Amino acid sequence: MSLPPSFLDELRARTSLAQVAGRKVVWDQRKSKQGKGDMWAPCPFHQEKTASFHVDDRQGFYYCFGCHAKGDAIGFVQQTENVGFMEAVEILAREAGMEMPQRDPQERQVADRRSRLVEVMEEAARFFRLQLQTGAAAEARTYLTDRRGLSRAAQERWQIGFAPASWQAMWDHLTAKGVAPDLILACGLARLSDKGRQPYDTFRNRIMFPIHDARGRCIAFGGRAMDPNDKAKYLNSPETELFDKGRSLYNLAPAREAAGRDQPLIVAEGYMDVIALVEAGFGATVAGLGTAITPEQLRLLWRMHPEPVIALDGDKAGLGAAMRLIDVALPLLEAGQSLRFCLLPEGMDPDDLLRARGAPAMQALLDQAQPMVSLLWRRETEGKIVDSPERRAALDKDLRAVIRKVADPGIRAHYATEIRRLREELFGFGWKPTGGGPTANRGRPWRRDDRRAMAPTAGTRGSLIAALDDDGMAVLREAVILATLLRNPPLIEDYAHVLEEQLSGPGHSEIARILLSCDSDVSAQDVERAVSENLGQQALERLFSTGHVALAPSVRRPGDMELARLCLTEEIAKLTALRGDRHEIEEVAASFDAEPGEWADHRLSQLARAREVAARNSDGDRAEYDIAENGARIDRDKRSAFHNLVESIDYSRGKGRPPADRK
Repeated sequence: MSLPPSFLDELRARTSLAQVAGRKVVWDQRKSKQGKGDMWAPCPFHQEKTASFHVDDRQGFYYCFGCHAKGDAIGFVQQTENVGFMEAVEILAREAGMEMPQRDPQERQVADRRSRLVEVMEEAARFFRLQLQTGAAAEARTYLTDRRGLSRAAQERWQIGFAPASWQAMWDHLTAKGVAPDLILACGLARLSDKGRQPYDTFRNRIMFPIHDARGRCIAFGGRAMDPNDKAKYLNSPETELFDKGRSLYNLAPAREAAGRDQPLIVAEGYMDVIALVEAGFGATVAGLGTAITPEQLRLLWRMHPEPVIALDGDKAGLGAAMRLIDVALPLLEAGQSLRFCLLPEGMDPDDLLRARGAPAMQALLDQAQPMVSLLWRRETEGKIVDSPERRAALDKDLRAVIRKVADPGIRAHYATEIRRLREELFGFGWKPTGGGPTANRGRPWRRDDRRAMAPTAGTRGSLIAALDDDGMAVLREAVILATLLRNPPLIEDYAHVLEEQLSGPGHSEIARILLSCDSDVSAQDVERAVSENLGQQALERLFSTGHVALAPSVRRPGDMELARLCLTEEIAKLTALRGDRHEIEEVAASFDAEPGEWADHRLSQLARAREVAARNSDGDRAEYDIAENGARIDRDKRSAFHNLVESIDYSRGKGRPPADRK
């Protein structure tokens, strides 16, 4: 609903900003001049001891000379109460005695009905609180004070009540107050009997916790059973016109205000966890309402704080809930918007921990909260044995599938990088040759050094292949592989194992990371756009800058998957051979002090002979074969024989004439 400018102008005119701000600050009496509306105080938006927060009550504006926060009364309420614009306007209008602008008749009717339902819920809350002081609630009071450690004052702060064991205590109370039966049923406070009898109370013999909306109005209840044999230990109100459990949170309004004061936002599992944490000083604490956290609740949490901390029970169920929440959160992640997870000791919930060890122990665990990617890695790898290539490939496939759930391309790329780092730690990559004996490096995956090949200038591209050393050739092979996959994205998943290796070319690892984060059905244009957005256009220009890359058949003819596979197979084989040579040389160098010199000479001579044979075979290939347009090799002798056969055919009878000669 839009608001008329005249309404907002009148609201600002009726509202004293000094009075509104005075609820949140302590004015500096020496510096302030109340008669002139010139007020000063320590800023409520950042920590300070001096009075740098200034309010000009006559103009209706505030400004902090420390953190530069500024605005009017509406903005001040938005910031300090952590509410939206409309809610801030409603708060100020209510205080100023102004009616909100009239809605259309249908909206007005719905609003009036909701107001009546809220009044019924508030009356029910008062009834439950009174019942907690009766003799029938003696066991409930003992549970709250002795077992949970809640004082009488704390019980009143949280408006905790008690539902008597009677089948119709609430029904009788509300009908006696003149509440219409349809409103009682619409609030979820009673249920219709399937035996044709009078409706019966929803909550019986339970400790009652009122659930409020963002404006602090009671919209539902949660009840804990006192009977250990009750089928449901905790029972929430059914969903009603007021209450949508997937869009509500316990302790929402106070936690939102506390989070607005830069307190960490904690998501606990149950009502008592929230109460215990808030009473211990963690004011920005909320809880879901008996179900797993929903996407709507996550968005609500992120509106309050960019990185809520999930503090679930330290048992199998709590850990399982955290793992399931990851799948809900991944598609919703945005830059600067994520989750952290506080893992409590096994068998303890926040209430147990606070009573056993105190608030400092809880704070220490919150300080050690893990980022979501760490818990994701734990979920995907815990209990798995990856002692074979097949099992490692299966893990890689699972990890890629999880990473694809991240909708934001930039975050997906960063997740791929971190998962890759953790994967290398798990599989043992990253070893450097250390020497010290003939077996010092054997059996360890090889890692290249940090040397980088410089991009060639235009004048040297023609002689690039002849002039490059092994490191330069490896960079060139990598570039062809990356360029081929950029132009043929459906092949990325089949060659992901190559992209996951350490690449030596400048920017090659970053491009590989982006390729790994792409779906197999994405277009080549989308892939190149993702690279350009994340790494800059110069990354693409550098990749395609050499003639060997730009003229590769698989790059010149994108979409020809058979040709692309042929080129990839050849380039990967050559790259693997280069790496194998380097590995052999490094092993020989590392074992100089332990192996006889003659043996080292023998290994190096064998390597040189193998490379000479490979080079000779490559030259032979060029002498004996032509390269077709699709990249395939054609035997020159067979091609010549086929050409002679075609030339010998007699087309004079007409039927054998080439199509071009037919009339």
